[in-house]
This record gives sequence, structure tokens and C-alpha cells, in this order.
Amino acid sequence: MKFLILAVTVALAAADVSHILNPDQTAKIIKHDLDVGVEGNYQWAIETENGIKASESGQLVNAGSEDAAEAVQGDASWTSPEGEKIQLSYVADANGYQPQGSHLPTPPPIPEAILRALEYIRAHPPKEESN
Repeated sequence: MKFLILAVTVALAAADVSHILNPDQTAKIIKHDLDVGVEGNYQWAIETENGIKASESGQLVNAGSEDAAEAVQGDASWTSPEGEKIQLSYVADANGYQPQGSHLPTPPPIPEAILRALEYIRAHPPKEESN
């Protein structure tokens, strides 16, 4: 019995487990750019050998004023585990984060009955009650 446990332990230690590792874990960065400019402007880009790409640029709008805000735009692309090519672009500014991509979920259409009911309510507003 001790020999069997020892043999299994040695076999597991010598086993090739490279198929278990995720190749994305060891992907090397093949491009990395960073430019931090004056007055709050910047841009960066990165690319890995497994096809992941991302870039972003931003600027400080109305620098020095009370309503100073940052405006950012960027994009990223990668391949999903299912093999689908994913592309994401985004803008983030005073109006919030606004992503775009075909992989993002979208709300279902509003049912026709609800649209008709909303139109009826708009066309027939309730009368104000007098006290």
C-alpha cells in the first residue's frame, strides 16, 4: 500500500500539467505606450502577444475652474473563451460612462400594449381636482 501511494505521488509530480495552465497567464506585453502631456492630457496603449489590445486618451476640461472635469475615450479588444472577437469602445465624461459593443446586453423592446397605454395617458392627462 505504501508503495502504491509513493508511486502515485511520484507520477503526479512528474505529470505534464501544461494543458491545465491558461495561456493568457503567461502572455507577454509586446507594446506599451504612455504619454502624459501637459495640462492634464494623456494617452496610453497596450498590446499583448495573445491579441489583447487597449488604448485610452483623456483630457482635463476647464482646468482650474470649479466645473473642471475629465473627458476620456478608449477602446479595447480581445477574444472571449468561446472564440468570439470582442470589441469595446467607451466615452466617460460629465454624462457618465458610455460603453458600446455588440457583446453588451441591451434592454428588450417595450411591448406594444405599454406603448399604447403611455400614448393614451399622454393624450388624456388627468384633470386637476379642485379643493
